[in-house]
Amino acid sequence: MGLPLQQALHLFDFLAFENASQERHEYVGGRIHAMTGGTMKHNRITGNIFRILSNRFDGSACQVFVNDMKLHVQAADCVYYPDVFLYCGSGVATDEKVAQDATLVVEVLSESTAAIDRREKLAAYQKLPGLRAYWIVSQAVQGVEVHSRDASGHWQAVAYSAGESIAADWLGVEGISLASMYTGTDIAG
Repeated sequence: MGLPLQQALHLFDFLAFENASQERHEYVGGRIHAMTGGTMKHNRITGNIFRILSNRFDGSACQVFVNDMKLHVQAADCVYYPDVFLYCGSGVATDEKVAQDATLVVEVLSESTAAIDRREKLAAYQKLPGLRAYWIVSQAVQGVEVHSRDASGHWQAVAYSAGESIAADWLGVEGISLASMYTGTDIAG
């Protein structure tokens, strides 16, 4: 089933196309976009964040997903593959191939996706009803932009750099050090 990448299509058509595809694509407003592969550094940072979150939330109601799990942002008419996302809600992981909400979304920047992660995805993810934070993680330096929703529903942004820990009290866990996110990379602190 081959569809031109820029052909407009409905979400259900995209999901059928994606399930049959050997490559990954994201869906934005009726259009599909091919995804590029990541670097070793990108993969290591993503894996570290997944491991940190998995260890912190093991045995809790929260579930951590990585790379191959789709996240549907219905209010923005998008389906993305976040690098890592956390869902703290009722239910357990099932055979579903698309999640409908997230509590935390993490994207590790690449040169080709940085602008999309900072603008398009930020605006889309903020429309998720359960989202508390969106982390944009640098591959160039130890740095994370944290966009978080406060108790009154307002969004704020805080930048963290080498030597700091991301405040995660709303998750009920101690801060998460940037150093631990960059373990095994050549990105100095």
